[in-house]
Amino acid sequence: MDHRSLIASIPPETKDRLQHRSDSAGLRHLVLYLLALTVTSTGLIVQASFWPMLILPQGILLVFLFTLSHECTHKTPFKTSWLNDAVGHLVSVPIALPFTWFRYFHLAHHKWTNHPDNDPELDGKPRPDNWRSLIVYLSGWPYWSAMAQVLMRNALGRIDAPYLPERQHRAIKIEARVLLAVYGFAALSLFFTPALVWLWLLPVLIGQPFLRLYLLAEHGLCPPVANMLENSRTTFTNRIVRFVAWNMPYHAEHHAFPNVPFHQLPAFHAWTRAHLKSTSNGYTEFAVDYAKDLPR
Repeated sequence: MDHRSLIASIPPETKDRLQHRSDSAGLRHLVLYLLALTVTSTGLIVQASFWPMLILPQGILLVFLFTLSHECTHKTPFKTSWLNDAVGHLVSVPIALPFTWFRYFHLAHHKWTNHPDNDPELDGKPRPDNWRSLIVYLSGWPYWSAMAQVLMRNALGRIDAPYLPERQHRAIKIEARVLLAVYGFAALSLFFTPALVWLWLLPVLIGQPFLRLYLLAEHGLCPPVANMLENSRTTFTNRIVRFVAWNMPYHAEHHAFPNVPFHQLPAFHAWTRAHLKSTSNGYTEFAVDYAKDLPR
């Protein structure tokens, strides 16, 4: 059974319940997430005796804001539309991900998932297919350099990707200029205090490889087919990872039915479980399988 047949088989009342969005569920998750980030940030600011050990969790919490930004592109974390947009824009700042641009980039990814030529996540290039390319990918360098180029092109009005609607070009240009101004002020602040180095810059550099591995598992080793239950991976993991990633380890479920908000994905998994084609029992298992597939 492919994802279309699966969705068609779900009773209408169940389908409606699975698509129910909730401000309270989204805000509760966000508050807990920000509380965890506040704890690590406070430890770094006051330089508690164990403060160097907080750099990694700080970085993981910051870079995994990507998963919330991603959810906000679908307008699913919250019932209130403007709340999705506001949160999406705010959480994109620490990870240099222009939200308006990303919304259309990501919609194109959903339309052409794992297509070797049309999926913008692949950009016509294969995923890491040797040890060198894998190490470079995991370092995060391709992401940071690509986002720098996107911001510069967008700020200059060089917006020509086919998935970016012309009606949004002005908003995308303004967004890029605002972000560049924010990063400019942040760079100037480094002349007066190194706080941002310890609270933001170093943590996101250290945390990025963990996000890269997580993202590689979403579609890596999955075939370039139309069935979302096959071209996307569900990774069975623990509650902490699911919390930090806003339940997106249920990634085949997300691609099969993107209107299902994060807090309903575990319930939707009960419907997909028997039909999933690409799964891993944790990210370690996926990493080992991916490494085995690389040429020696």
